[in-house]
Parts: sequence; structure tokens; C-alpha cells
Amino acid sequence: MFKQLSTILGCMALAVYCHAQETFPRNGAYDERTGRYAFTNATIVVDPKTTIENATLLIEDGVIRETGKQVKIPAGTVTIDLKGKFIYASLIELDSDYGMPEVRRAQGGGGRQTPQLESNKKGAFGWNQAIQPEMDASILFTPDAQKAADLRKIGFGTLLVHAHDGIVRGNGALVTLTGELANKAILNSKASAHFSFSKGSSSQTYPSSGMGVVALLRQNYYDADWYAKGGKQKETNFSLEAFNQIKGLPSFFEANDKYSILRADKIGDEFGIQYIIRGGGDEYQRIREIKETKATLLLPLVFPDAYDVSDPWDAEVVTMSQLKHWELAPRNASEVAKAEIPFALTTSGLKNKSDFWKNLRTAIEYGLPKERALAALTTLPASLVKADNKIGSLKPGMLANFIITSGDLFSKDNVIHENWVLGKKFVLTALDAPDVRGTYSLSLNNQPAGKLQITGSPEKPEYKIVVQDSIKITPKATLANALLTLTYQQDKKTGGTTRLTGWLSGNGFMGEGVLPNGTVIPWSAVLTEKNATIAAADTAKPKSKETGPIVYPFVGYGNETLPARETVLIKNATIWTNEKEGILQNADVIVQNGKITKVGKGLTVPSGGRTIDGTGKHLTSGIIDEHSHIALFSINEGGQSSSAEVRMSDVVNPDDINIYRQLAGGVTASHLLHGSANSIGGQSAMIKLKWGASQSEMVVPEVKTIKFALGENVKQSNWGDVQRVRFPQTRMGVEQIYFDHFLRARDYATRWKNYNANAKKQNIVPPRRDIELDALAEILGNERFITCHSYVQSEINMLMHVADSLKFRINTFTHILEGYKLADGMQKRGIGGSTFADWWAYKMEVKEAIPYNAALMYHEGVTVAINSDDAEMARRLNQEAAKTVEYGGVPEEEAWKMVTLNPAKLLHVEDRMGSVKAGKDADLVLWNASPLSVYSRPDFTMVEGTIYFDRKKDEEKQKSMLIERERLIQKMLGEKVEGKPTQKPEATMPRMWHCEDIVGIHAEHIHVGYETGK
Repeated sequence: MFKQLSTILGCMALAVYCHAQETFPRNGAYDERTGRYAFTNATIVVDPKTTIENATLLIEDGVIRETGKQVKIPAGTVTIDLKGKFIYASLIELDSDYGMPEVRRAQGGGGRQTPQLESNKKGAFGWNQAIQPEMDASILFTPDAQKAADLRKIGFGTLLVHAHDGIVRGNGALVTLTGELANKAILNSKASAHFSFSKGSSSQTYPSSGMGVVALLRQNYYDADWYAKGGKQKETNFSLEAFNQIKGLPSFFEANDKYSILRADKIGDEFGIQYIIRGGGDEYQRIREIKETKATLLLPLVFPDAYDVSDPWDAEVVTMSQLKHWELAPRNASEVAKAEIPFALTTSGLKNKSDFWKNLRTAIEYGLPKERALAALTTLPASLVKADNKIGSLKPGMLANFIITSGDLFSKDNVIHENWVLGKKFVLTALDAPDVRGTYSLSLNNQPAGKLQITGSPEKPEYKIVVQDSIKITPKATLANALLTLTYQQDKKTGGTTRLTGWLSGNGFMGEGVLPNGTVIPWSAVLTEKNATIAAADTAKPKSKETGPIVYPFVGYGNETLPARETVLIKNATIWTNEKEGILQNADVIVQNGKITKVGKGLTVPSGGRTIDGTGKHLTSGIIDEHSHIALFSINEGGQSSSAEVRMSDVVNPDDINIYRQLAGGVTASHLLHGSANSIGGQSAMIKLKWGASQSEMVVPEVKTIKFALGENVKQSNWGDVQRVRFPQTRMGVEQIYFDHFLRARDYATRWKNYNANAKKQNIVPPRRDIELDALAEILGNERFITCHSYVQSEINMLMHVADSLKFRINTFTHILEGYKLADGMQKRGIGGSTFADWWAYKMEVKEAIPYNAALMYHEGVTVAINSDDAEMARRLNQEAAKTVEYGGVPEEEAWKMVTLNPAKLLHVEDRMGSVKAGKDADLVLWNASPLSVYSRPDFTMVEGTIYFDRKKDEEKQKSMLIERERLIQKMLGEKVEGKPTQKPEATMPRMWHCEDIVGIHAEHIHVGYETGK
């Protein structure tokens, strides 16, 4: 009884949606008929798990009243017999800009632009144009008749729409494709909140990088919390008010690629929000990590065309990852389903929405279960927007949003006949439309004239006239209301058009035509062979498409299976311990559980382990590159003079081929620095070079450092007159930046200390959390350590003076090419120097650099490291260290420490890395000669007990890559032969970052053969 009452009440509530707009006057007579229909004898797919044969669907007032086999049809009901037809709930799209105003992206004129530091938006809104929580999709929404018709045609009835503009995009609205005014179409005006990593139309300078976007969004969450807790007493901010109103709604994040999914989820975890994340179709490449997010995904069905690789030179520029993604992209949804990750499907990203069904059926051929596909378009989207009591299934009480099809929705030959939205019928292909496909005997003027072949689909027939089995003519054809019109030229040389018009008659067509000379003739086409491929339902099982393996990372040299941690005895090697024992001859090392457990002689291999013969070879700890920019998606956040709030860990790129290349050079860890675009840069990240591992598995979280910079870059020297806006513009201004920020950080830390000490703090407004000042306060508290880009003696002295004045410590001067001039001052303050071995004369501020710099600092007692700041140089850092022996007579063991133990000391991880000692991480390299020799190269490179580079296996990889590459090229050539669309290969331009690089300006460096092994 209670269930029946609930259904009745639900129907009454939903009926409100389905009446005409009460407050609008009408020009004409009122028609308030209830629209009661009964659809009988249909196969009704109530939801993905429930199908009823020979059933009836009863609707009234735009609401489903009853579904089942024994439905009592009230008198006066319009009854429609759907014998042989299917009824499904109409589809739901969760990522649409339907009805939204066009977003005009910020336009650049090429080259550098005048910075826009402040928002151009008028009113009491937030400071950044890319944060627009005040955007309300329901107010912006204007129905578009043509786009609505196109979407209904492919089966959609309900859309979640929002303005695709900015990082915070405001609220979304749930609308139907009812074909009426917005007042009638909107189901929920505030259905969702929307986010992205794109600035959209904002022309504001900040943020200018991926990590800047993350920082801005994080700060906005903290600001909104502060505003809600009393900050509104200090200022009026409509953006923060709006943000607090929408942040409790279902939150959708447009991520567009696998690593952005992980980045978005990390933000959500920080603020207790589980985003629903729109991916980019490459989720299969990091399926384990994505599953761990527990996020629901929106999956696009966008598959790349094959590359036109018929020209071998063109084929050279297609990377292995591009080749493999072309083959594997259709398998993405299947892999997500197999991993039991909840997902909905979206048309977003398709250039042509009409490709949706073709691509979805392709995904099913690659293993996507039909039931999961249907749920991803109906029940799951409905539940995600908390509308599963209205849409997504055909249960009593739901809105009458459904489609009528000729058969199985996923069958290639299926036709969507009608799409009903709120009980309103939209005819797509008439239910009684004839299926005219087949072969016909064609007669003109009662004389045989060849064959008329009609193929294609029932709703889109394709016509061919075959004359004498050799001449095929494609006529222009129109079939409407059983009337057929054909026009064609039989002989293009003589010209003249034959025009035929006729109607369906019995087993074919008959009518009249006009020949090119104007003669009126009778014509007919008699069916001789019915199209045999038509089926009412698709009962075939999904085909399994064979593909190559998924590799980790998804680039050339990726691993089909990730290398495993081993128990190893390395025997009879020359071991450079970097400890008091010095260099040990014919010694052994045991590695277990990722750690060095023993160092000595005559050791025996533990149970389950293996022995590696190190006779005649040298074993060292792995090289640590103290200054690197590899494995990053961006390098500089230059929108402001301080970007202490940004974190390089937010933009780590595990797919960078330079990780593998540097492993081949003996590097096991890299300190990833922000660039030198501003005086106070971002928070650095240290990574272990675990090739194929995830971002979180690579980052060493206990390393807390930050990049500062001096010199030409931070005051924007040589950037042109347009860059005279951002402070500072002089070296004096740089000094003032440091004083200003640290004085504010000291005050900030004091305010928080006083607040936390107040026993009655629940009655007072807390200080505003500022993630920029958080980082600077950590420096004052000796919890975060400065690495400062530096060249000129006078500036270095200036920063040391500022640090002395404000009682903070400089940890490391990097580059430090004039360090030899002030090494005594550095040693006195305990400041390290991380320098180049012999770079000079590449710009004015390095004109006094000398190759003896490292040695002179070393002899003065400074902890010295040799770094790369360059992806190529890092592959030979062992040789760079050797140069200090030549230039300044540094002892060999001390020279080797400059790329191993000394960087570990500067990064405060010498307890874990930098030497061969029991208890330390097993980051080891076995060299075929002395590591300081130009002829030396690693046999293997191990990180935490796992061998990530093995020279013998590398040779095997190169051979297998060539075989796999050629297989894929041949497969693509086959696509072209079959007439399938192809795309022209474009040379990839990997980013080989340096300190001064900024996205979109001069970050691109061409490198032929990237990822291909060439």
C-alpha cells in the first residue's frame, strides 16, 4: 500500500514538469489534454538489468504510469502497437554545452603579451577571472532547436549543461530536450558544480602553468572556507559566496587525460570531495592508479584516425605512444569496465556527434559489455546528478523520456524511430517507414535498364544503378512518404539528366520519368533480392579485437610488466662506498626489500635471491641530479613575482623518456625545480627514477625544498617593453621582494600561533589560510629549504644579507658560477653550492665563470654538487664530476661524491641515499669501468632494489620495439587500403625544459625520434 501511494505521489509531483507553463499567456485556444498513451506488445528495457517481453508502457501527463505485461489501459487512451519494437529510457548526457553561450578564448597576438595582473571583471567578485563560481547555467541557458534535434536523433533526452569556461565554472543545470522554452526544459536549475584545469576565456596572466592552476583552485577552497567562517565580515566577495553555495553539489571535473584525473582527485582528497571526473580516453594507460582514486569517470568515445604512414619519412615522426594509442583507444571503456570503475559515457569531444553510435559499437566490439554501456547512458548518469527518481529508467513515476527502436539499441542495423521527451513525441524515422533495401530489376519505358541496388541503413538508404554489370551510377535520391525521386546522368560525356519519380507499389516501385530529351516514360523497379543482413535484434556476442600489449609507461621503452623488487647478491665488485671505508676491492653487497642489508667480503646470497657477478666492474650509489627539469609538464609559474604556493609534484610526468635515458646514465634520483621566472619560485619535488611507476610512487615526500632566483630572468631582462608591468624590474626591487614577503610570512605565522593558542578561538574569525605564505613560514621555521638560482657575486651577497637580517637560512646556491668569489661566506653560513662543471659565456651574467669554480668551493669547505639543469647533460653527470679532477685537482672519491652523497646532503636525504651503506636505499649502479671514465657505462641501474635499466634487456627492448612498430604501421596501411579515414603525421616536439622556459613561448625543442628508439 505504501509503495503504491509513493508511486501516485511521485507521479503527481512529476506531472508539474509536464503541464504547459502556467504563468505564460497563450495566443490561441488552450489545449490541456493529458496526453495519455499506451505502447503495447513491445520489448521494454526498463533498466539495464530488467527487460520485459510483449509488455505495455502507459504514460500520462508526461509521466510513466505503469510498465508491465498486465497493464489495464483506461478508456480514451491512444494505443500504439509496437510489436517487434523495443523501448528504452532516453539517454542522458552529463557534459554538454548545449544552450550555453559560446566561449571566446583569450586571444594572443603572438610573442610576449602585456601582462594582465588584475581581473577585468566589474563588481565585487574574486580577484581572478578564471574562478567563476557565480556563473549559473540555468540563467545562461537558451534552448537551441537545431542542436536539440541533433541530440534527440542519437537518442538523448536529458542533458547536464554548464558553461565550459574557466577553472571554476559555476553550477550546471539539468535540462530536457523538450523543444520548448527554458522554463519548461529545466528540471534542476542547480544540479552540479563544475571545474577544470583550463583558464578558458580569462586573459589574466596568472595562472600560466599547470601547477599554478592547482594552486589557485586550492587557495580558492581555503578562501571560501575562511569566508564562511567569518571572512565576509572583512570583505564582500560574490565569487566566494557563490562557491560556498555550489561546493556541496555533485562536483564534475574536466580533466581530459590520465594524469589530470589523478591531479584532480588529489585536490578532491585534500578538501573531502569526490569528484566525478571527465577523462580523455587514455585511462587504460594508468588503470590501477585511476581505480585507486575511487572516482566515477565520464568517458569520451573519441578514437584517433590511423596515421597516413605510406611515406616512410612521414612514418618516422609518429611516436610509439601515438601508434599504440590509435590501436588501443577503442579498448579504453572495456578496460575501465573490467577494472570495475564506475563510468558514464559522453559525446563530449566528438567532432561529429553522429559518430557516437559508430564509436560506441566499436567499443563493444573491443569488449565493453552492453549492459555496462546502457547503464553508462541511463541509470548511472541519473544517479550521479541525484535525478534517478525522475530519469534513467522506465519505472512507474518516472518522466516519460524514452526512445522507440527497431531492435537491440546496440545493433548496427538498429533504427531509433521516436524519441519522447516529457511525453512529447519527436519522430526520427517513421514507425511504418518501409525498409526498401535490396536489389531491384529496373525498367525504363518497359525495357530492361539494369539493376537498382539499395543498401545502407533503413533510415539512410544508399542507391546505386548498375548498367550491364560494369557501369555503376550513384544517383541523387530522395525517399519520403513512400515517394522516391532519382536523378542521374547515364553518360557524363554526352550529358543530360534522367529524372524518375515513383511510389511504393507492391513488391517495388513504379512511376513516371523524364529522359534527357524530354520524353515522358513509365518506369518500374521490381524487388528481386531482399537485403539479407537485416535483423530485429542483435544476438551476436561482442567480438574480441586483438591488440598489442599496454606498456608502462605508455611510450617507447615501456614495460609490459613492471620490474619487480629483487633479493640480490652483487659479488666481487669494486665498491665506491662514499663512506669512511672508501673504495673496497673485490667486495660484495646484499640487497633485500629495497635496502642495502650488508656490505663486505665473502657474503652468501640469501634464500630466494640471485647472484650478479661484479668481477672487474665498479658498483656505486646512484647519481642524484640536484638541479633537473625532466619529467615535468610545466616549469615556470611566472604570473606573479612570487609563486611559493605552487608545487612541482603536481605536474610530474612519469612518461618522460628522459627518465629512462638518465637511468641508462646511472641517475637514480632527480631534484625537479621550478624555473627562474620569478624571485620566489615554486616548491620543488624530488623523484626516484622508477620507470613505469606512478607519480606518487616516484615522489620523495620528505624532501621539502623551494626554488628562489636572482639575476636577469626574475626582473624580466630582455623580455621587451611589453614586460614592464610586473614588479620587480630592477635588482633593487628583487631585494625588496624578499624583505616584503618574509616580513609578511613572519606576521602570518605569528597570527596563526596566537589564534591556535587562544582557548576561545571558536568565537573569533580565524586567520585566512594562505598557501603562499605557508611555504615561506616553513622556511622561517627551518622546515623548507631554499635552492637559489644565482650567478653574480653582488646579488648572492644581497640575498645572504637578507637571510641574515630576517633569520632564515639559504640551503643551496645553484648555478653559483661566481661561487669561487664568496665561498668563504657560504662556508661560514653552511650554504651549499650546486654548480656546472664547465658552463660559461652563454649569457652576460655568467661571463666571469671559470671551470675551477667547483674545486675552489670544495677546497673552502663548501658542500659542492655538480648538476645538469639539462636533460642531455644528466646522462653523463659521471663525466661532469670527473672534470673537477682535471680542473682543480679534486680527489676522485670527492669528485664522485659531488654527484652522489653531496646532493643527498643538500637535499637532507643522506640518511637514505648517496652512499653504499647497510640500511640505505638500494639505489645502485654497476659500471663496466671506473665511473669517472669517459668509457664507463652502466650494466644496470637499480632503484630501491628494482632494476629499472638493464643494458642487455635494453637491447632486447629495441628489437621488440622495431617489430611492434612495424606491425602497427602495417595495420595502419591496411586501414588506408580499406578506405578508412587517416590523418597526416605531425612531428612531435617534446619539451626539454630549462630554467627560463615558459609554456607557449620557447619551451619547445625538436628532438627527432623521440620515444621511437631511433
